Amino acid sequence: MDQEGMPVRCIYYGRIGSEATERLLERFGHDGSFLLRDSETVQGAYCLCVRKAPFVHTYRLVRSANGWCLQDPRVRPQSFGTLETLIENYRRGDVAVAPLTEPLDKTQLQHSSFEQECFYMEM
Repeated sequence: MDQEGMPVRCIYYGRIGSEATERLLERFGHDGSFLLRDSETVQGAYCLCVRKAPFVHTYRLVRSANGWCLQDPRVRPQSFGTLETLIENYRRGDVAVAPLTEPLDKTQLQHSSFEQECFYMEM
């Protein structure tokens, strides 16, 4: 994550679980809000989580020898050098991915009691 730019670091929430992610997006987001978190099941992978009411859609991002790719059978495989490039590509509108319209920037939630609850659950 250190090699990624600020846009990715601002939406990276670390090891929060799927339930905390859903609550976060439901409370502070709207359709198209998205964030990035660690995968709970695949070491070294990330989950791109997107709110599209009434659900939160989750897409696994994995690193291969060619770069980062979104692991979903409905999406044509493409590799990107950085997570930021991958996310920006899908923000432009892949029909198989829920629309990514607004990053849920964690720096905007710093004074929220909900943030404290999420990070407590993370530990």
